[in-house]
Amino acid sequence: MPFKHIHFIINPASGKEEPILSFIQKAFKDSSVKWEVTVTREENDAFDTAEKLIDKTDLIVVYGGDGSITQVARALKGTKTPMAIIPGGTANVMSKELGIPQDSEEALRVITDKNAKLIKMDTGEANGSPFLLRINFGIMADMILEADEQLKNKMGQMAYGVTVVKTIANAKLETYRLIIDGKEFEEEGVALTITNAGNTGIGDFDLFPGISITDGLLDVLLLKDAGLLSMLKITGTTLFQTESDVLKHWRCKTATVIMKSPTSYILDDCKETASKVEINIIPLALNVLVPAERA
Repeated sequence: MPFKHIHFIINPASGKEEPILSFIQKAFKDSSVKWEVTVTREENDAFDTAEKLIDKTDLIVVYGGDGSITQVARALKGTKTPMAIIPGGTANVMSKELGIPQDSEEALRVITDKNAKLIKMDTGEANGSPFLLRINFGIMADMILEADEQLKNKMGQMAYGVTVVKTIANAKLETYRLIIDGKEFEEEGVALTITNAGNTGIGDFDLFPGISITDGLLDVLLLKDAGLLSMLKITGTTLFQTESDVLKHWRCKTATVIMKSPTSYILDDCKETASKVEINIIPLALNVLVPAERA
């Protein structure tokens, strides 16, 4: 897909250390495309820059992790201005969901490929805050909250695997009052996930079969316990994409989670705290560039 003007938003604090500017220069040196770069310095720079560029460039490309990508998406949702991703972070879950190569030079080739396609994908909102991936409560949140930063920088996504052993050992049942498309449930579990995207960030494995970023629906997954048998069944669900009796599953357009007291949870990769979280899906709200074979 040809673009006449491209603006790159680069987060230099992302997990990768590589000469991304050299890669961009190399990719476009024989091209007529005009391109510009903004390097972020402050936490909200990616959002602020993207917001100012709406309708002023043909494509906004974000180089960074899922946090930077979410910031740009938050600015662009509901607009015609499309975004593309060069994965530069630790987990890069959204780029894996979209089938974007994890190597930066290969991801740039998607942007220069005339056969690449724009798709429309869903986004979500939780208490008014947008998200692309998912919301995690319980041990799924603890796994991220307790991950060591130095270990993340050294091991990337695998650092969460180290932390998960500790969080499973300390797992405790939580009571969740759920209102799913207007129907009320009270459930106990050690983990609750409300997700827009299926990819786990580890290879091509999905959390649960059938999760889609283009179906206009949220998937709600409740893990009942963290015993060895349950963990083995969950592993089987992820590896073989089959349903499991240790997970309760709903598909919906709206979900409300009510807890007995203020509780920390993870919204994409940001920590939030609340006792009530109201969640809804915004169908096909974001234009994203993907490889031709993914479209």
